[in-house]
Amino acid sequence: MRLPGAGLAKGLAVTMRTMTKRSVTDQYPDVKPELPPRSRGVIALLEENCTVCMLCARECPDWCIYIDSHKETIPAPEGGRERQRNVLDRFAIDFSLCMYCGICIEACPFDALFWSPEFEYAEFDIRNMTHEKERLGQWMSTVPPPPAVDGRAERPKELDAARKAMEKAAAPAAPPAAPVEAAE
Repeated sequence: MRLPGAGLAKGLAVTMRTMTKRSVTDQYPDVKPELPPRSRGVIALLEENCTVCMLCARECPDWCIYIDSHKETIPAPEGGRERQRNVLDRFAIDFSLCMYCGICIEACPFDALFWSPEFEYAEFDIRNMTHEKERLGQWMSTVPPPPAVDGRAERPKELDAARKAMEKAAAPAAPPAAPVEAAE
């Protein structure tokens, strides 16, 4: 059987215990917090890796990535034909819409998008939360290096297949067989 007011007494006991302890306050602007490794802060762009394939914008569930580009003709080498390539004009992310799911980073086949632990990009006006490629590129300097490869991991099959193909191509060809003369 429970005594009336037992829950109230238990709650007051927790309150009194907490009141007697010294509070822990982070002195944020003066002392930067220690973030866990590989923390998600903001999305950074490595512009030279972007081929304007639009996969990140198509896969984004919030449609907060805006990409504009134009085609540029590359002159043909002698005996070849002219080629065209996409040139990135605008790459912007609206962080007021972004839900930081990381799908765009996973979808990028050319490693142009990365997580940066930077988190100080607040604005006074929500309309200023759309950051263009120049600002996204500035955050690349804060992207931590990738984790080291596990030495105990199994070698990728692709590396072994490529090595075998290289050895096969480098091996000297067998001399042609001597023609067999017909017996009389």
